[in-house]
Amino acid sequence: MQFRQILITGGAGFVGANLAVLLKQSFGDVTVFACDNLKRRGSEFNLPRLSHNGVVFLHADIRCPEDVQCWPEFDLLIDCSAEPSVQAGLSGSPLPVIQNNLAGTVNCLEAARRNDAAFLFVSTSRVYPIAAVNGLPFEEQPTRFVWSRDGRRPGWSAGGIAEDFPLEGARSLYGATKLAAELLLQEYAYSYGVPVVINRCGLLTGPWQMGKVDQGVIALWVARHHFDQPLRYTGFGGEGKQVRDVLHVEDFFDLVVRQMRQPSIWNGSVYNVGGGNDVSLSLRELTDLCRDATDRSIPLAGDPATSPVDVRIYLTDNSRATADFAWRPTRQPAAIVGDIAKWVRANEALLRQIMA
Repeated sequence: MQFRQILITGGAGFVGANLAVLLKQSFGDVTVFACDNLKRRGSEFNLPRLSHNGVVFLHADIRCPEDVQCWPEFDLLIDCSAEPSVQAGLSGSPLPVIQNNLAGTVNCLEAARRNDAAFLFVSTSRVYPIAAVNGLPFEEQPTRFVWSRDGRRPGWSAGGIAEDFPLEGARSLYGATKLAAELLLQEYAYSYGVPVVINRCGLLTGPWQMGKVDQGVIALWVARHHFDQPLRYTGFGGEGKQVRDVLHVEDFFDLVVRQMRQPSIWNGSVYNVGGGNDVSLSLRELTDLCRDATDRSIPLAGDPATSPVDVRIYLTDNSRATADFAWRPTRQPAAIVGDIAKWVRANEALLRQIMA
């Protein structure tokens, strides 16, 4: 592997910490720095794990240029830092999400340019417009909504949403900041020759995700079942039929390693990355899997009111990533939920502090 000094922003968060640990476990002779401001509750619990695996922790805030300028030399920056909630800014000022997801990324880009380093950006499926995604034809089945097969539309098929899906329309402040960051990344690739690859990720999940109501729903659902705490189906009738594809973080790591070994694609290329139709589930189906994995049932209410930033169905068309890297997800929903449930049981005392 050509990269020897890897810096990961959001390095104490779910995706960043997992990538950092897996990189050290797989390539022990590389230096991995995990940078984080520890703002998100639960990120502090990753610090002993990072240290145990030989990852160097840097306490810094990417929104502060002075912090970024103090970073050690590196040849690859993996940007996992973000305000990750699609609800961000809806009930208050948009400045925090803009400062973190856009201004922070600009500071990281400048650091990569100064270091002649490559830049791998963890973006989101939320760059696609809400009305356009919700406007796709669908049918209602007993446990989930499904897209209808009434003909093709640009960037969409029964297999999911591809990279050329139209981008016109509103997408949430979170999605807008990530898309704006993508555009700047491509400009840096063009103007300064910064090697760039962009992964538009669907719903990433797995052990060490501190699930919240607005982010990390799979881990939240498992943990609520384990701790006998109530949940609620929200939106689209309140029956839990909305659907997402899911991707285990270790499947994502497999893709990242394949990308790191192919420098020819680091030219601003964009990849849609997710579980696809084969690794998807509705909230109702997730509930059944959680009951099986934890052997517990919990109260489940329903609220039909739909958030203006929610989508009924999202499935990823992975065709481009499969073609370029011979990559596809390997872990199915039942195995993913079981993996998280095993981790929750092993870390019950730690997680109880967060769930309380």
